Amino acid sequence: MRDKTQTNSAAPGDRLIRAGAVVFFIGTVATLVTVAPLFLGTTPFPTYMFGLSMLMGVGFAIAGAGVLRSIAAGRRQAREASR
Repeated sequence: MRDKTQTNSAAPGDRLIRAGAVVFFIGTVATLVTVAPLFLGTTPFPTYMFGLSMLMGVGFAIAGAGVLRSIAAGRRQAREASR
């Protein structure tokens, strides 16, 4: 029996996972830029840079929401298939 899912189809939650990865990466770069002056002995960056570092957590939460949405869609599909 052939699988009905196409290899290039996007599952529910895939966009959230990708967006979360991008936001997490931006937060990682902001964290590295913020921490670098502490090791280099230069003047620290302004306070808003520490706020940008919080994007790591925001990106992680967005990606987690995408994973949960993907799980819910998989359960829904399995429930419909078992009927």
